[in-house]
Amino acid sequence: MAIADSRIAGYTPTPRPREALSDVIARQGVGFWIVVVLLLIMPALANPFWLVQIIGYAMVLGMVALSLMFLGGYGGIVSLVQMTVAAFAAYLVAIFGDSAITQISLKWPWWTAVPVAIVLATLFGTLSGALSVRTEGIYTIMITLAIASAFYYLCLQNYTIFNGFSGFNGVVPPVFLGVDWGETIPFYYLVLACSALAYAAVIYVSRAPFGLALQGTRDNPRRMAALGFNVVAHRIAAYTFASVIAAFAGVLLVWYQRQVSPGTAGVGPVVDMLIIAVVGGLSRPIGPFVGALVYVLLRTFSLDVLEGLGLDGKRYQLVIGVGFLVIVLFSPDGLVGIWQRLRERYRRNSEAKAAAMRIGGGSP
Repeated sequence: MAIADSRIAGYTPTPRPREALSDVIARQGVGFWIVVVLLLIMPALANPFWLVQIIGYAMVLGMVALSLMFLGGYGGIVSLVQMTVAAFAAYLVAIFGDSAITQISLKWPWWTAVPVAIVLATLFGTLSGALSVRTEGIYTIMITLAIASAFYYLCLQNYTIFNGFSGFNGVVPPVFLGVDWGETIPFYYLVLACSALAYAAVIYVSRAPFGLALQGTRDNPRRMAALGFNVVAHRIAAYTFASVIAAFAGVLLVWYQRQVSPGTAGVGPVVDMLIIAVVGGLSRPIGPFVGALVYVLLRTFSLDVLEGLGLDGKRYQLVIGVGFLVIVLFSPDGLVGIWQRLRERYRRNSEAKAAAMRIGGGSP
């Protein structure tokens, strides 16, 4: 009934809502499988710098942006609290687990500290959503931005729990099953596996009855409420699901950086997540990962490029901002939208040429 009602609300899912995730994956084109194979064999092709600091870091940021994309793309909710959820999970891993700040860290084993951190960060994201879902548009943005700013200043000024400005360092990934997950190749595959699971989870949920109902609340909340759906409850549940993804990304982030500080939860990174999601595209789950890769490449190499041109390298944020404006101006759907339009144009041209050849050759 929920599936049929979501169609009435104005959203017709494609592919069919009952389609299995395996069927969706099986229909992917050659390009998808080329990317999958390249990611799997990347340790044999790339050096440690590209493997972890570029590709691995991009996938971690892509997971945070993916949680924002799920809220914005499927729920119509623009939330700026997702990076804060990730930072909160990172802080909790350092507080409950082990770090160089021995007077604060509780030194729990990682298999206890990590699940507790994810659960508490998810609860934090859910409560943030409960405060903001009753608003729309600019008001939702302002409430979530206020929560993010409040958390930043709490971390900055609290020395008893969050260690103030210094934060925590010496947070290393665990050794499990005889594998040091802080090593380059194991950490890369750990991040790749988590990113793939998050991507698959978003695709599956978007085609489940809950996801279809959420998209109905995005398109026409008043009609969905008239059909008997609890719009507020669906949106809060969407925050919960998105917060789980952001929390996992926060754990990977603190293991990648080996430290966490108030800057991780600052207003700058919070806005960067929105930029990454929009640049990649809010229409497809792959968009945040594409946007994250572009962001990491610009952030890593634009400084050297600017200095090579005789400009101030500290203005690399200007390059990122200009790139963001150009992409949004010419493609509201981001880079994924550009790619989709190019594919559609190529398909139409191919069909037109095939039709012309059939007509010219006299074939039926």
